[in-house]
Amino acid sequence: MKIVTIIGARPQFIKAAVVSRRILSRTDMEEVLVHTGQHYDDNMSDVFFKEMGIPAPKYHLGIGGVGHGAMTGRQLEAIETVLIDEKPDILIVYGDTNSTLAGALAAAKLNIPVAHIEAGLRGFDRRVPEEVNRVVTDHVSSWLFAPTEAAVEHLRQEGIDPENVVLSGDVMYDAALVYGAEAEQKSDILDRLNLVSGDFRFCTTHRQENTDNMSRLTGIFDALRALAEEKPMVLPLHPRTRKCLQAIGRFDEMTKGITLIDPIGFFDMICMLRGASVVMTDSGGVQKEAYFHGTPVVVMRTEQTEWTELVDLGWAHMVRPDNAKALVDVAHRIEGTAGDTSTQPYGNGHAADAILDNLFEGFKGSCR
Repeated sequence: MKIVTIIGARPQFIKAAVVSRRILSRTDMEEVLVHTGQHYDDNMSDVFFKEMGIPAPKYHLGIGGVGHGAMTGRQLEAIETVLIDEKPDILIVYGDTNSTLAGALAAAKLNIPVAHIEAGLRGFDRRVPEEVNRVVTDHVSSWLFAPTEAAVEHLRQEGIDPENVVLSGDVMYDAALVYGAEAEQKSDILDRLNLVSGDFRFCTTHRQENTDNMSRLTGIFDALRALAEEKPMVLPLHPRTRKCLQAIGRFDEMTKGITLIDPIGFFDMICMLRGASVVMTDSGGVQKEAYFHGTPVVVMRTEQTEWTELVDLGWAHMVRPDNAKALVDVAHRIEGTAGDTSTQPYGNGHAADAILDNLFEGFKGSCR
């Protein structure tokens, strides 16, 4: 069985690493990796392949740094060419990026079955590009691998055939288990930054609805500066966020006192999430990674998080990004605390095997 896998952004590299490792251990599958180039900074792409043992992509399309329409259209065209040349049996896409949507549409138009890993997640705000990407991808996919019970229910409510839906668990939990101990041995980021575990705060912010909105961007950075006056606040600066701060001419003013670093690799990220007293983020993936490593999260969004389990269990706390005071107050209240640990909402750590077993059985059945 031949699989083409589309990846293009940091969370997808992590998810693909776990699944690709399992494919390599099997004799009944081969995989061709296609990197769209959506994240083109070396620290946001190449470092993940090196650290996590992902095979080098056969194709690197180099399509990033443009608007949503241009990016999706160019990726769709390029991916279509790859699929015509490679003639895969199945296409795998992850998550909710433009790369996800472009890959799914290209395959669907060529009648190649699509497997969507991380299907069924919903934030219920169609103004958010990722929401549109994930909904459309789900509705053109043949296999929908839902990480949670809530995701399965979302797909049921949208009328998707339950025969096509699999409650697989979350491959990000697989990654936390596989790479957690290795990261502790290989990363020295706390020493490099002169940080003490439990005595610093950590933030990531990159979502377009925050970076491109002045009141939200100001609220976030007002809060970060206030918190940085008390103990180190570390921010790996995403290229989009840097560009927006520079565009308004207030970069130095808005980042004063914050410990700015370049985007970091997966092992360094694990150590930062484990060592922080609280994490502040607008990223879906980072919310969940923080939970896997036992750190409470302030979710800086106006719309509902797609990971509602984290809120229900007391690990994640939603705060409007334009309310600096609330961001600071909630960070103070929850740092160093723990939520409910009595359940496993993201499976048993064997999601990758469940996904590949289902794909192979489905493929064999279609060949009879």
